[in-house]
Amino acid sequence: MARSRTPKFDASEVITNEIIRIIERGVLPWRKPWTAGGSSRPLRVGGEPYQGVNNFLLTMRTVMAGHSSPFWMTLPQANALDAKVRKGEKSSVVVYYGQSRKDAGAYEHDRSDGDDHSEEARIFRFQKSYRVFNACQIEGLPDSFFPDPEPVPEHPPSEPIPHMQAFFDAIDITTVFTGTEAYYLPPVDKVYMPSITRFHDPRNFYGVWAHELAHATKAPHRLNRDFGLSKFGNTAYAREEIVAELTSVFLGQTLGFTAHTLEMNAAYLHNWLRVLRSDKGAIFRHAADAQRACDYLIARSETGRAGENAEAA
Repeated sequence: MARSRTPKFDASEVITNEIIRIIERGVLPWRKPWTAGGSSRPLRVGGEPYQGVNNFLLTMRTVMAGHSSPFWMTLPQANALDAKVRKGEKSSVVVYYGQSRKDAGAYEHDRSDGDDHSEEARIFRFQKSYRVFNACQIEGLPDSFFPDPEPVPEHPPSEPIPHMQAFFDAIDITTVFTGTEAYYLPPVDKVYMPSITRFHDPRNFYGVWAHELAHATKAPHRLNRDFGLSKFGNTAYAREEIVAELTSVFLGQTLGFTAHTLEMNAAYLHNWLRVLRSDKGAIFRHAADAQRACDYLIARSETGRAGENAEAA
């Protein structure tokens, strides 16, 4: 009698289906303002921030569950701290990316959390999944895993927020403030934005600006990101929109705003659903694309501000 086989666990499919179910409800939970224990990013047990797709996944789960701690850990890590996961608590699936060489067969760690682009043909990239629990799901942890929340700063309506404004002003991508629409125009390599006075909440202004600057990073002389011929509503367009959305999420965690676009409607949600339903690996690749775009914009801003300081000196 043939044995019944348990289907192999497919982390990509499980995670993608989870995101699809959430978006089908008509919400993007990662757009909700949040901090957990004073941190704007989910943290590993040692305090290192998650990046890429794991950052996105655990941010979403923190928001939805209302966790007040930013720390996540595996069951063995909790046990090593003489702590126990509460009975009935559900784990969250995250992924690990590594690489192995053909010639040596030895594994090398890759902490990119989603960057599966191989630079050399002799290197194999692999994906593994593991399960983590938030500190709020665990009993017996030290108090250090439950830091006090920081007060949320209030900002005057329609006025610049100094540290955010300084960050964006230092990026060497031309932005023109005019009209009521926000977009990146590749032929002239410029971002067009409405004035901040058109936004009651200035954090939304910076969320939109981050989204459009993310599109600008796709230019050949920057990150050279290309999903094929992009037309409004097609798959290439939808993929680029996901990258821009996630870039705004990641950049907002650093600066203190949430992802935002001028239009949030069924068509925007459909962009996500179209890509995710047709490609279970898309969210992993595009989160890696977004992490690269975020890192690029941070580096350009730091370079711009360093140059300004040198001139001032």
